[in-house]
Amino acid sequence: MKRFFDRAKFRAESVLYYVSEIGKFHRIQGSRELVDAALLVRDFVDELGVEVELHRGRYDGRSWHLTLQSPIAWRLGGGSALLGEKKLTTEESPLLVMAHSPPGEAEGDVLPILRDEDWKMAEEKVVLVGKDWRDAYRRANEEGAKGFIAYRESSRKAFPYIGLFLTKDDMEWAEIPAVAVPEDVARELIRKALNGGVRARINVESEVKDREDLPMVLAKVGEPPYVLFTAHICHPKPGANDNASGSAMLIELARALSEAHRSSSRFGFAFLWVPEYHGTQAFIETFGVDDYYTSINLDMVAGSPDRSGSTLMLVRTPLSRFSVVSGLLEAYLEASNSQGSSFSGSPMPVMPFRVYHYEIGSDHDVLNFFGVPAVMPITWPDRFYHSSEDSVEKLSLGTIGIIGRAVLATALALAEGDEEELRRFSRAYSLKVLGELSMEHDTEEAERLVLRGLARDSAYLGTNMGHEFKSEPWLEWKLKGVLNERLLKARKADWRTFKQLTKERKLYTQLHELLMLGETLERERALKALEEEYNGVEKEKLEKLIEILAGTGVVSLSS
Repeated sequence: MKRFFDRAKFRAESVLYYVSEIGKFHRIQGSRELVDAALLVRDFVDELGVEVELHRGRYDGRSWHLTLQSPIAWRLGGGSALLGEKKLTTEESPLLVMAHSPPGEAEGDVLPILRDEDWKMAEEKVVLVGKDWRDAYRRANEEGAKGFIAYRESSRKAFPYIGLFLTKDDMEWAEIPAVAVPEDVARELIRKALNGGVRARINVESEVKDREDLPMVLAKVGEPPYVLFTAHICHPKPGANDNASGSAMLIELARALSEAHRSSSRFGFAFLWVPEYHGTQAFIETFGVDDYYTSINLDMVAGSPDRSGSTLMLVRTPLSRFSVVSGLLEAYLEASNSQGSSFSGSPMPVMPFRVYHYEIGSDHDVLNFFGVPAVMPITWPDRFYHSSEDSVEKLSLGTIGIIGRAVLATALALAEGDEEELRRFSRAYSLKVLGELSMEHDTEEAERLVLRGLARDSAYLGTNMGHEFKSEPWLEWKLKGVLNERLLKARKADWRTFKQLTKERKLYTQLHELLMLGETLERERALKALEEEYNGVEKEKLEKLIEILAGTGVVSLSS
């Protein structure tokens, strides 16, 4: 299917321009600047002649977006921190003020929290904390601290992005102003505090509003069913790789696919710009997913292997949502990521590239939860991640071209590929995935899931493959969405155990996949399928988490 790759005319330079424009806004969830950035994207897409609409949900600190409670509507005016003789201001970076910090002034001795017993001395102090910031912020309020300073290890000279995501209920106890400083500044404060002391004076000018719009920009080319492309537009200024890059790439894809679309195509194309997680869940709650065959989520698609230390990654659909879309994107990424030749003439990769089984962490999750197979190309790690140094000059034009061209080719192949060549490719990709899994385990359950995924693909692609099996559900996932501590607190569940167990990201991913598997498989088969997919699971911990969720009504277990 090389012809689709050859047709993928993608303008990486345009993406850089859009990144620079989107990056001018401090796009914190619940802020007006997030709405302004979404309006800018809408206008860019409208100028391309693509059908586009802005839909509005709401941030008010009370509403729920399925499993996620809305953060407060919040406006940043400015802020400063005088730390000993060093002065920092929001003119250097708006990230100085922690997202959703209440307004206020505070002055006092700096108290680094290095051990739990240090909290006993927090009263009337300005505490300095390097981890677990949200929990620490609440404790600082409870212990009578006057102000809060956060830092993140590895941020070096950059201001870190640390958000509090406070709700209206939180505003009953959240009173003290909160700022975030570069790690280098924090280390100097710690040194001075431990050797005679140092004073801090911090000032936060912010406003907690009654409500703000939650923007959802949706563009469409052609008719349903659609291949859906998503990107989260939120995050702080400049937020270039995370995630102005994905939002900007969506604009260019809208242009390219509007020009390439044919009336004979089996799919239309849809493009969705939303705040991360909250926006995706609000969109699905409002509009549903019936029109969508598959989704490609674009998050951090411009990292440089040299400047950012990034690897090109592809996160596949979960096995419970097996689809050929993962294989097509993988193949086109490999083709796009090639240049030069080895000593025997084989193509060489431009940047390191690795494919992963499903991992949680961005808006692809929510589409998968609701039955739409979703994949995600991403560049990771990024040494400028969630910091003031995530700026446009750090991005790689080459990486943008690699990912953009591959995503474009995948869309064209799905929409226009011949049934026989798609059937041939689907067969080869299925054997590849099962071959990888069978190196460690028997793949009896995985084979059934692959066949079921192929049957769903066939209904859209006409490939006449796969087989539907009778569902024997272990559970019903009654309230779908990203599972979180706040949800369990609101439902008076054992949120502490949930929080402790899900600190391990692999277990957190596996929990969500187990819920998806359990919707069609009975308990032992679901656990076996999970083990085949991830090469071993901690059954006792997962079953404890399922028990907690069942006690809340989020999950209902079959009798």
